[in-house]
Amino acid sequence: MSPAPSSTEPTPAPEALPASAPASSLTIYTRLLGYTKPYLGYFLLSILGFAIAGGGKAGLAAVFKFFVDGLATPDAPATTGIGWLDALDIVYAIPVMVMLIALWQGVGTFLGNYAISKVSLGLVHDLRTQLFESFLVLPNRFYDAQNSGHLVSKLTYNVTMVTGAATDAVKTLFREGLTVIALLGYLLWMNWQLTLTLLVVLPIIGWLVSNASRKFRRLSKNIQTAMGEVTHVASETIQGYRVVRSFGGADYERGRFVHASLDNTKRQLKMVRTEEVFSALMNLIIYTAMGVLLFMVLKVRGDATAGDVVAFMTAAGLLPRAIRQLGEVSSKIQRGVAAADSIFEQLDEAPEPDGGSVEREHISGRVEAQGLGFTYPGAEGRALQGIDFKAEPGQMIALVGKSGSGKSTLANLIPRFYQHDEGRLLVDGVAVEDYTLANLRHHIALVTQQVTLFNGTVAENIAYGELAGASREEIVAAAEAANAREFIDRLPQGFDTEIGENGVLLSGGQRQRLAIARALLKNAPILILDEATSALDTESERLIQAAIERLMEGRTTIVIAHRLSTIEKADQILVMEAGRIVERGTHAELVARGGVYARLQAIGEEQGPA
Repeated sequence: MSPAPSSTEPTPAPEALPASAPASSLTIYTRLLGYTKPYLGYFLLSILGFAIAGGGKAGLAAVFKFFVDGLATPDAPATTGIGWLDALDIVYAIPVMVMLIALWQGVGTFLGNYAISKVSLGLVHDLRTQLFESFLVLPNRFYDAQNSGHLVSKLTYNVTMVTGAATDAVKTLFREGLTVIALLGYLLWMNWQLTLTLLVVLPIIGWLVSNASRKFRRLSKNIQTAMGEVTHVASETIQGYRVVRSFGGADYERGRFVHASLDNTKRQLKMVRTEEVFSALMNLIIYTAMGVLLFMVLKVRGDATAGDVVAFMTAAGLLPRAIRQLGEVSSKIQRGVAAADSIFEQLDEAPEPDGGSVEREHISGRVEAQGLGFTYPGAEGRALQGIDFKAEPGQMIALVGKSGSGKSTLANLIPRFYQHDEGRLLVDGVAVEDYTLANLRHHIALVTQQVTLFNGTVAENIAYGELAGASREEIVAAAEAANAREFIDRLPQGFDTEIGENGVLLSGGQRQRLAIARALLKNAPILILDEATSALDTESERLIQAAIERLMEGRTTIVIAHRLSTIEKADQILVMEAGRIVERGTHAELVARGGVYARLQAIGEEQGPA
């Protein structure tokens, strides 16, 4: 059973649970109901509506009393206690009472259902929005340990399960709960001794619900995990369909998906089996109590009229369905609790540390590392150690080395995608952790080998995020500087052409040039190019390299090189091995030294990103 909603003042979101022992179902459900506080008025209106509807069922049982008693004397006046209704004969009063009860129940049911739907849909929207917002502020290490399929499943499937707990379960809880209260009240008023026969089974039902609830929650969590795996496999296959087709992976992916789907199906069937056994036991207990009640009514009728007996049995007959539905609501609540537990676990993840307070409108772009070190969470060896370098404004610093040498890791520390754990990293003499994240990243433009574009127009992808206010002239200028104008003009609607999810309608080189145009439009004092020209043909690379050289003036540029020929003009080249800088100098100095850099140049190109 669910707890009553809190009556305190509305708050945007309930407090997080302590991250110690696993939370109980009651604690999680209480937290979930805490999200209804902004909709407290609608919540109370739904309770009123279901109370009205529940009272109507008790009134229907009373009508049967008048009907049965009126079979012998249809011309007798009604004795309802309502003046204008008592003025009618029973034969006329009964149809009027039935219509009034129908109207009464209709109003109550409408109010209850509409109000609780308003609450639940608002709750689901708030949860989904808060969950999505958490995705935007979680640190990189979180995404390193997760897969996108399971995260998307939380936004879709898990939130749907919460809807069941917040809508169907709460609706049933109040509608049937208040119906049971109204019917029991009427039965106790008519004959409290007989009513106690029904109440004896309530502890048994409570014990059954408590035991079933634990199993429902465990099964629900297993179902959600299996559903996340289905989403994960489907997401990977859809995103990598070119590789799947190129390498004949269709049968393998089909097998993975069928296995994940069958696993989910088995878990769903196990839940259905448990629910049906539970429902059958509930029926057996309730109807056994009804059988005892019928026996007692036949044996001990007393001075009750036939109408009294019919009214009592009608009210008692309405109870099993309401009690059974109350018992079955446990499975819906436990599905919602399991889903909410998964969602709250996500919401309670610590966001990126953002304790800085420094915000500067402009910086010169000086970057300095002093004894910099970093280890990935869970890794055995150091990814970086003892890194020292200084990049003055307007300088081009190139990072070279074999795959895994730490080039990309070093570049990722500057915008604080990861937080270094040793030494200092300064921007304009201020430690990067002293800047607010938004302000630090405002001054940095980043282009990586793995280009990310969005399902929108060319112009929207160049002027993305904080650049959305850029004029068309600025967008066009950035595209020209990135050598993208020539292919954009050939598109059907030019800059207004929709490019599909992640720029699927463009070639790899075209997508790379749009990403470079986006970075150029940002016009940030620090520019990081992580293998940014690797997907371009030689001619496009030459033109873009010339554009970048023109735009590097007054900016600090950190380049992770794919081809050593593109960094020959770098002010300083840092050669990295196993997380350390093993050589540094200009191109000419390093070639003359005949060390690691000279060997890399002899090979002709690097072997990929760090």
